[in-house]
Amino acid sequence: MEIEKYRQADHNINPIYLKRWSSRAFSKKSVEQEKLNSIFEAARWAPSAANWQPWRFVYAQTEADRGNFLSFINENNVVWCKNAPVLVAIISKTTRNEEGDPNITHAFDTGTAWGYLTLEATRQGLITHGMGGFDRKKAKEVLQVPEEYEVQAIFALGYYDPNVELPEHLEKREKPSDRNPIDTFVFQGEFK
Repeated sequence: MEIEKYRQADHNINPIYLKRWSSRAFSKKSVEQEKLNSIFEAARWAPSAANWQPWRFVYAQTEADRGNFLSFINENNVVWCKNAPVLVAIISKTTRNEEGDPNITHAFDTGTAWGYLTLEATRQGLITHGMGGFDRKKAKEVLQVPEEYEVQAIFALGYYDPNVELPEHLEKREKPSDRNPIDTFVFQGEFK
């Protein structure tokens, strides 16, 4: 994929930020365990408030485990993600200690870990596609997630295959999307 055709940075950044995009065209080729370990290692080093590191990841690579994931993912996502060799639940611990005091930054910190993870996946030659379309209650039940944790998102992980056939409505969207310029979301001094 010629990323430059779809994405141009307005300021000097590492090209990996432009190269990462959410394709739905997954090859069925399995992901090597060493690469999986590397992407989770990258998440490990994300910053977190008070070093609580609230992120947890449950991944499915076997046919049976992937079937469990597909049972709680919305059908419009199953159409394409069923081909991904790895599915992962992004989970965050909502408490910070044994007493159950709330960790108000759990989702923020876990999102940062996801960001680190997806950039490392891109560096490793993999693609990721995050999903919010799933039954959170059923995901917690199927994955046996304890009460003090929340399932934030699911993502598909694997190799890109430009020859994968997707439904027409998804095929039209199968290209890197642009982003808003920084002056639409960065303000000096006060919110505008």
